[in-house]
Amino acid sequence: MSTDTSGVVGEKISLTEKIGYGCGDLACNFIWQAMSIFIVYYYTDVIGIAAGVIGSIMLFSRVFDGVSDIAMGYVIDKTTSRHGKARPWLLWLSVPFAVSAVLLFAVPDIAPFWQIVYIAITYNIVCLVYTGLNVPYGTMNSLITQDQYQRSLLNVFRMSLALAGVLLVSNLTLPVATLFGGGQAGWIVTFMIFGTVGTALFIFTFKTTRERVKPADQARRDTKVSLRESLLTLCKNRYWALATLFILLTYIFNGLNSGAVVYYAKYILDSTWLVGIVTTAYIAFILLGMVVVAPITKRFGKRNAIIVGELITIFGYLIMLIDLTSVPLIIAGTIIRGIGKAPINGSMFAMLGDTVEYGEWKTGIRNEGMVYSGGSMGIKVGSGLGTALIGWILAFGGYASGGGAQTDAALFSIQALFIHLPLAICVLIILLMLFYDLDKRYPKIIESLRAKA
Repeated sequence: MSTDTSGVVGEKISLTEKIGYGCGDLACNFIWQAMSIFIVYYYTDVIGIAAGVIGSIMLFSRVFDGVSDIAMGYVIDKTTSRHGKARPWLLWLSVPFAVSAVLLFAVPDIAPFWQIVYIAITYNIVCLVYTGLNVPYGTMNSLITQDQYQRSLLNVFRMSLALAGVLLVSNLTLPVATLFGGGQAGWIVTFMIFGTVGTALFIFTFKTTRERVKPADQARRDTKVSLRESLLTLCKNRYWALATLFILLTYIFNGLNSGAVVYYAKYILDSTWLVGIVTTAYIAFILLGMVVVAPITKRFGKRNAIIVGELITIFGYLIMLIDLTSVPLIIAGTIIRGIGKAPINGSMFAMLGDTVEYGEWKTGIRNEGMVYSGGSMGIKVGSGLGTALIGWILAFGGYASGGGAQTDAALFSIQALFIHLPLAICVLIILLMLFYDLDKRYPKIIESLRAKA
């Protein structure tokens, strides 16, 4: 193997680098996940904008942002700097991301039409800057190592710290916003704090990680690949398509789960303070399950672990369906869902990383940035669809903005968003994974690539 990649396959990544890499997603979630959980609620119940309007803005923004993901992936593959091709973007965009998130909540007290215009502009800015951070961050997984197990471990650290971030923001956002006044000013100060923490974490990730992996074919290392050629390689990578669709469905699920919980807690369980309890139960058991994800996926494969995880998640929803208003049953079902979602969270981005090697083996072109742009596109479009569905289904059910009494139809729409639709997505993911068999082919693909070096 060439000197550029020798020591990468089978090499152990230090604990500091694993933690440093994981802190990148912790940084993202101090802003992105806090925003995902509370942004629709903030716009409908604090600012007073109609839910259907917010849903439409979210979907348009995320679909547009999905296109920008592809462009960002191409930019990464063309980036050359002394820090690498993906790492430097964390340094360049961490502060703009924090500033744009604060602007998102600083909706001026003007006519509703112009408030909607402001929301649309600032939301698109946040999504665009997030693209510039998240696509490079995801790409780093395939640039740090080619070893499947080490890549899985990196993903476990990433998702564990990401979930820790979700746990923190779901429990801290409302109390911190209330501490600083509870109104719009309280939300702005809260996101100033989150933005500062997120920036510091991104810089820590930048400082503690290193890019090692280079293309196996030395003749292609300095070859300029056109955007058209790079896109064609994705079209020939069926595992990339399956992994991207899997991430899309997972983030529709996440968007529904995180965005609907505040409505479910408020109107079905009668307390917004249960948002933190329900989310904590979910995240805590995902984190517990993540401890054993890497060895399980190493032994049984990512695909099989994901299918079993989704079956466990479905069982959790069946527990919740026994009594939709019972707090103990909702929490019990949530704990089971958390256990089930551990292999999904622990595998999806490592799975996407494996498709980089398949694409290189299939086409001779290694384009990590473009591959991970698909994952980011799945996150953005999936989260956007999840958020949009919340706005649309609430509007269809006649949800009254401003937090007043709700009709039976509105209450049913909240139940559908929190339980019925996510349950259906779990079934779709199982069906999708039946077509993914890269796990058993990967070792031979790596051998073939090493032979070319």
